[in-house]
Amino acid sequence: MVLNSLSGRFLLLTILFVMLAEVLIFVPSVARFREDYLLSRLERAQIASLALLTTDGMIEAKLEAELLENAGVYNVVLRRDEARELVLSSPIPEPVHASFDLRESGAMALIPDALRRLADPEPRVIRVIGEPVREAGQLIEVTMDTASLRAAMIDYGLRILLLSAVISVLTALLLFLAVRRLLVVPIKRVVGAMQLYAAAPEDSRRIITPNARVRELNEAETALQTLQNELTGALRQKERLAQLGAAVAKISHDLRNILTTAQLFADRMERSEDPAVKRAAPKLVNSISRAVSLCETTLAFGRAQEPPPRLERVNLAAILNDVVDAERLAAGEEEISFSEDVPAGLTLRADPEQLYRVLTNLIRNARQAIAATGRPGEIGIRAGEDEDAWTIHVTDTGPGLPPKAREHLFQPFQGGTRKEGTGLGLAISVELVRGHGGTLDLKRSDESGTEFEIRLPKSEAVLFSVERPAS
Repeated sequence: MVLNSLSGRFLLLTILFVMLAEVLIFVPSVARFREDYLLSRLERAQIASLALLTTDGMIEAKLEAELLENAGVYNVVLRRDEARELVLSSPIPEPVHASFDLRESGAMALIPDALRRLADPEPRVIRVIGEPVREAGQLIEVTMDTASLRAAMIDYGLRILLLSAVISVLTALLLFLAVRRLLVVPIKRVVGAMQLYAAAPEDSRRIITPNARVRELNEAETALQTLQNELTGALRQKERLAQLGAAVAKISHDLRNILTTAQLFADRMERSEDPAVKRAAPKLVNSISRAVSLCETTLAFGRAQEPPPRLERVNLAAILNDVVDAERLAAGEEEISFSEDVPAGLTLRADPEQLYRVLTNLIRNARQAIAATGRPGEIGIRAGEDEDAWTIHVTDTGPGLPPKAREHLFQPFQGGTRKEGTGLGLAISVELVRGHGGTLDLKRSDESGTEFEIRLPKSEAVLFSVERPAS
């Protein structure tokens, strides 16, 4: 349907508005036409009366009737030299219905009189008073029938309405073509570009190229182009993440089998009588167990759900010692020192494996940040508790986080703190802490170093499992 389109409705509105404007012009035009009609009758009556005056009042009745008929009036009264004289006369079919003095009539009087005449279909006899032309007297007065006046007004009005309709249609047609060319066609192009892009949003060739000449449409196309670029990039990243997730799941599956074999050999090493082996074997067994658990968790990641924490009372210092020992070993010859301010008897309610992963990610990031500077540094870990929660602070003397890393700190593959980093460590850590009902926040990061705070609530009511968004 044409009326359901933008251009069709614009066409209809244009016709209506032009017709409304013509109606506003029509009313004063008809009022002016009525005034001119009455003035012409006065002028004709004056000419007829002057013809009579040249004969000194002697005129045949037949000629007088012919003069009145040509003037379109019943009688003519002319005032000259302070004398009011009935110059021409004929029988009046009915009493005078109304009198109109055109000498002092304005628009506020002419318009209502014209509308009343159009609304009244009955023929009336009216008296019309005016000034003679060329000062041929002081006043001229005629009586006339309104039938011819109303017929002439209706004929004039119909011609005005017909002309208005033609002007409206032509104007609307021109505006319709202009709007279709300047607005509708570009809008349809934008809609077509959106539909084309929606069919294959990963194809960058389908992204719209702004070329509209209308500023607002060009801005809309530019905004759409930006949105499509961002969406295409996001879809590509999601696709890469999905592929990476599948690859990691396959690797984790095979790695878990390999680590299971290594765990069997580690169990045998634990029964060795060598003192050095007996000291190292438990740490090796624990490390392999954690690696196996991590592989299983990675496989569970494909189900888009992080397993809920298995809460138990754990000694924070014991877990922290394992993490620090592993990081000291990884630091090798790097001049990095560790300081611990953790009460020996501090126990908190948490999943030991998940807490180990969180602390490992934070301390490893701190070690790598210091190592990247090539200067000595220190990593500090302190813990405490208040009425509502246990708190753990991890600080370093590294260079601080870059602005981009702070902006996307806990987003995977976007919040990496190093050039070669992926940002997965912090993303996993914040989800694990959130699974405990706690929070992991960046407290500060500047030239003097970085500080993270872990808060684990003491109340069990706030615990919940973390739902990972599916890739």
